[in-house]
Amino acid sequence: MGATGTGKSTFINLVSRSNLRVGNGLQSCTEAVGASNSFPLDGRRVTLIDTPGFDDTTRSDTDVLNMIALFLENSYKQGTKLAGVLYFHRISDFRVGGISTRNFKMFRKLCGDSTLHNVLIVTNMWGEVELRTGSDREAELMKEDIFFKPVLDKGAQMDRHLNTAGSAEHIIRRILDNHPLPLRIQQELVDEHKSITETGAAEELNREFNERVKGIQIEMRTLREEMEQAIRDKDEETRMELEISAKKMQREMERYQNDARRLEHDYLQERQRLEARILQMESEARQGAAYYQQQINQMRNSMYTNSMYTNPHAEQMERANKQMKKANRARIAGTVALGAVSLLGALLGGQPGLF
Repeated sequence: MGATGTGKSTFINLVSRSNLRVGNGLQSCTEAVGASNSFPLDGRRVTLIDTPGFDDTTRSDTDVLNMIALFLENSYKQGTKLAGVLYFHRISDFRVGGISTRNFKMFRKLCGDSTLHNVLIVTNMWGEVELRTGSDREAELMKEDIFFKPVLDKGAQMDRHLNTAGSAEHIIRRILDNHPLPLRIQQELVDEHKSITETGAAEELNREFNERVKGIQIEMRTLREEMEQAIRDKDEETRMELEISAKKMQREMERYQNDARRLEHDYLQERQRLEARILQMESEARQGAAYYQQQINQMRNSMYTNSMYTNPHAEQMERANKQMKKANRARIAGTVALGAVSLLGALLGGQPGLF
């Protein structure tokens, strides 16, 4: 997790040899929750999950929260817990701006305090700064209450990613043996049966929406006063410019208000679509397993009838056995992966070591 452009997708591609889309600027290429190729590390199978930031350029914060929450809710329902969470931050940033602060607030609401021992804050892009400058910024991030100190005090850890596969593997090893725990939003949605709007993450999002709306309302009052003055001064050009600005602010305010209203409706709608897709995937996988089981039975009957085990029969039966097992795994993985092909953009197997 982390803001747009902090190197999440690049990190995943580097260590897992996946091919997730990577942006070259501030525009996000992570349009949905996505899964890396599963890869081995120290005898474990690891799958990394990529998420868009709450400053995503293609989706609203409401859409991003819905995608992440839906993925986490359904994976937890299927018994899959995260072994750890990596939060990415650019050490090259001159200061921690509003976007980074907002992303981290949402991150904390999603995780809660009880899982912070499984959180690793990853500072990235060290090649873009002098080592001393980066080290000074790192120390400030660790020591200041307005940055990462509160979560580090509660058990989170911090490390550097040096943009090499070895560095990425080192980071994953630091949380590979963690005891998997449910995140706060998973407990809220599944264990406590809260609606999405009752979760801490949604409350934080709505608080931000309300602050933005209030700020826009203050600006609009100032604009109206300036427009009235322009009318008195018969300054038509200024009045028209102010009117255009006022309409733009009005649309922005309405967008925030609509985002807040549609949060629960969209979440329930997407959940229904997802559950329907899961049922379809399970049905298709069961049908596939039944077909290969029928093939195996026919081969066995044929072999017994001929009173001999010929190599072709044995090879065919072995192939059918593998296909049946593959179909069964697909059925299980499809359930664990929440039918993510249609909604979240990636189908993920339920291997241990899930991040």
